[in-house]
Amino acid sequence: MQPAPLSGTGRVRADAAARALAVDIFPRRPAGSLAEAAAVLGIREADIVKSLVVKRQDGAFLFALIPGDRQISWPKLRAAVGVNKLALPSPEVALAATGYERGTITPLGSTTAWPVYADAAMTGQRVAMGAGEHGFSLFVDADDLLSSLNATVTDISAPSAAPPATS
Repeated sequence: MQPAPLSGTGRVRADAAARALAVDIFPRRPAGSLAEAAAVLGIREADIVKSLVVKRQDGAFLFALIPGDRQISWPKLRAAVGVNKLALPSPEVALAATGYERGTITPLGSTTAWPVYADAAMTGQRVAMGAGEHGFSLFVDADDLLSSLNATVTDISAPSAAPPATS
Protein backbone atom coordinates (compact mmCIF):
# COMPACT_ATOMS: atom_id res chain seq x y z
CA MET A 1 0.00 0.00 0.00
CA GLN A 2 1.38 3.38 -1.01
CA PRO A 3 1.22 6.32 1.41
CA ALA A 4 -1.27 9.05 0.63
CA PRO A 5 0.24 11.95 -1.32
CA LEU A 6 1.20 14.94 0.77
CA SER A 7 -1.07 17.99 0.83
CA GLY A 8 0.30 21.28 -0.46
CA THR A 9 1.35 22.39 3.02
CA GLY A 10 2.75 18.91 3.63
CA ARG A 11 4.95 19.21 0.54
CA VAL A 12 6.11 22.65 1.70
CA ARG A 13 6.93 21.37 5.21
CA ALA A 14 8.78 18.31 3.85
CA ASP A 15 10.86 20.39 1.43
CA ALA A 16 11.66 22.99 4.11
CA ALA A 17 12.72 20.21 6.52
CA ALA A 18 14.95 18.65 3.84
CA ARG A 19 16.61 22.06 3.43
CA ALA A 20 16.90 22.59 7.23
CA LEU A 21 14.81 25.73 6.66
CA ALA A 22 12.68 26.98 9.54
CA VAL A 23 9.18 27.88 8.35
CA ASP A 24 5.97 28.68 10.18
CA ILE A 25 2.70 27.86 8.43
CA PHE A 26 -0.50 29.35 9.79
CA PRO A 27 -4.13 29.03 8.75
CA ARG A 28 -5.70 32.32 7.71
CA ARG A 29 -9.00 33.52 6.38
CA PRO A 30 -9.33 34.25 2.66
CA ALA A 31 -8.37 37.69 1.38
CA GLY A 32 -9.62 39.39 -1.77
CA SER A 33 -6.62 41.66 -2.28
CA LEU A 34 -3.02 42.16 -1.25
CA ALA A 35 -4.05 44.95 1.15
CA GLU A 36 -6.64 42.69 2.74
CA ALA A 37 -4.13 39.83 3.03
CA ALA A 38 -1.63 42.13 4.75
CA ALA A 39 -4.33 43.30 7.17
CA VAL A 40 -5.36 39.70 7.93
CA LEU A 41 -1.73 38.78 8.64
CA GLY A 42 -0.98 42.01 10.53
CA ILE A 43 1.96 42.91 8.29
CA ARG A 44 2.85 45.42 5.58
CA GLU A 45 2.10 44.66 1.92
CA ALA A 46 5.87 44.79 1.28
CA ASP A 47 6.31 41.85 3.69
CA ILE A 48 4.20 39.54 1.53
CA VAL A 49 6.26 37.93 -1.23
CA LYS A 50 4.48 37.04 -4.45
CA SER A 51 5.76 33.77 -5.96
CA LEU A 52 5.20 34.08 -9.68
CA VAL A 53 5.70 31.28 -12.18
CA VAL A 54 7.27 32.62 -15.36
CA LYS A 55 7.56 30.71 -18.63
CA ARG A 56 10.67 30.96 -20.75
CA GLN A 57 10.53 30.88 -24.54
CA ASP A 58 12.13 27.40 -24.50
CA GLY A 59 9.18 26.04 -22.47
CA ALA A 60 11.04 25.86 -19.15
CA PHE A 61 9.85 27.82 -16.12
CA LEU A 62 11.31 29.84 -13.28
CA PHE A 63 10.05 31.40 -10.10
CA ALA A 64 10.18 35.18 -9.64
CA LEU A 65 9.83 36.29 -6.01
CA ILE A 66 8.63 39.88 -5.72
CA PRO A 67 7.68 41.95 -2.64
CA GLY A 68 3.95 42.58 -2.49
CA ASP A 69 4.22 46.34 -2.94
CA ARG A 70 6.23 45.92 -6.15
CA GLN A 71 5.72 44.37 -9.61
CA ILE A 72 7.95 42.47 -12.01
CA SER A 73 10.16 44.64 -14.19
CA TRP A 74 10.16 42.54 -17.34
CA PRO A 75 13.28 44.21 -18.80
CA LYS A 76 15.22 43.61 -15.55
CA LEU A 77 14.04 40.00 -15.24
CA ARG A 78 14.84 39.25 -18.90
CA ALA A 79 18.33 40.71 -18.40
CA ALA A 80 18.87 38.66 -15.21
CA VAL A 81 17.76 35.45 -16.93
CA GLY A 82 19.60 36.28 -20.15
CA VAL A 83 16.65 35.84 -22.50
CA ASN A 84 14.58 38.03 -24.80
CA LYS A 85 11.13 36.70 -23.98
CA LEU A 86 9.32 35.70 -20.78
CA ALA A 87 5.61 35.41 -20.02
CA LEU A 88 3.18 34.61 -17.24
CA PRO A 89 1.48 31.30 -18.07
CA SER A 90 -2.21 30.56 -17.63
CA PRO A 91 -3.33 29.32 -14.20
CA GLU A 92 -3.62 25.78 -15.61
CA VAL A 93 -0.07 25.83 -16.96
CA ALA A 94 1.27 27.26 -13.67
CA LEU A 95 -0.49 24.44 -11.79
CA ALA A 96 1.00 21.81 -14.13
CA ALA A 97 4.49 23.36 -13.74
CA THR A 98 4.45 23.54 -9.92
CA GLY A 99 1.64 21.42 -8.53
CA TYR A 100 0.22 24.55 -6.88
CA GLU A 101 -2.76 26.73 -7.74
CA ARG A 102 -2.30 30.47 -8.11
CA GLY A 103 -2.50 32.15 -4.74
CA THR A 104 -0.73 29.18 -3.10
CA ILE A 105 2.46 29.01 -5.19
CA THR A 106 5.84 28.72 -3.51
CA PRO A 107 9.14 27.27 -4.73
CA LEU A 108 9.14 25.01 -1.64
CA GLY A 109 7.71 21.62 -2.52
CA SER A 110 7.12 22.48 -6.17
CA THR A 111 6.75 19.35 -8.28
CA THR A 112 9.75 20.61 -10.27
CA ALA A 113 12.60 22.60 -8.71
CA TRP A 114 12.64 25.49 -11.18
CA PRO A 115 15.34 28.19 -10.86
CA VAL A 116 14.46 31.02 -8.47
CA TYR A 117 15.05 34.72 -9.15
CA ALA A 118 14.34 36.96 -6.18
CA ASP A 119 14.10 40.70 -5.95
CA ALA A 120 16.80 42.13 -3.69
CA ALA A 121 14.20 44.30 -1.91
CA MET A 122 12.88 41.23 -0.06
CA THR A 123 16.16 40.46 1.73
CA GLY A 124 16.97 41.13 5.37
CA GLN A 125 13.51 40.51 6.78
CA ARG A 126 10.92 37.92 7.72
CA VAL A 127 8.36 37.52 4.93
CA ALA A 128 5.03 35.82 4.31
CA MET A 129 4.20 33.88 1.16
CA GLY A 130 2.01 31.14 -0.26
CA ALA A 131 2.13 27.85 1.62
CA GLY A 132 0.94 25.40 -1.02
CA GLU A 133 -2.76 25.46 -0.12
CA HIS A 134 -5.51 28.05 0.04
CA GLY A 135 -6.20 29.25 3.57
CA PHE A 136 -2.58 29.09 4.73
CA SER A 137 0.40 31.45 4.79
CA LEU A 138 4.05 30.64 5.31
CA PHE A 139 6.41 32.87 7.29
CA VAL A 140 10.17 32.54 6.78
CA ASP A 141 13.40 34.49 7.06
CA ALA A 142 13.92 35.75 3.50
CA ASP A 143 17.70 35.38 3.54
CA ASP A 144 17.51 31.78 4.79
CA LEU A 145 14.87 30.98 2.16
CA LEU A 146 16.89 32.46 -0.69
CA SER A 147 20.07 30.73 0.43
CA SER A 148 18.31 27.35 0.72
CA LEU A 149 16.87 27.76 -2.80
CA ASN A 150 20.20 28.90 -4.26
CA ALA A 151 18.25 31.86 -5.63
CA THR A 152 19.65 34.52 -7.92
CA VAL A 153 19.08 37.72 -5.93
CA THR A 154 19.04 40.92 -7.94
CA ASP A 155 16.86 43.90 -8.83
CA ILE A 156 13.96 42.46 -10.86
CA SER A 157 11.10 44.70 -9.76
CA ALA A 158 9.64 48.17 -10.07
CA PRO A 159 7.23 50.10 -7.87
CA SER A 160 3.63 48.99 -8.37
CA ALA A 161 1.46 51.40 -10.28
CA ALA A 162 -0.61 53.53 -7.92
CA PRO A 163 -4.30 52.68 -7.87
CA PRO A 164 -6.51 55.25 -9.59
CA ALA A 165 -7.69 58.07 -7.34
CA THR A 166 -11.36 58.11 -6.45
CA SER A 167 -13.44 61.19 -5.88
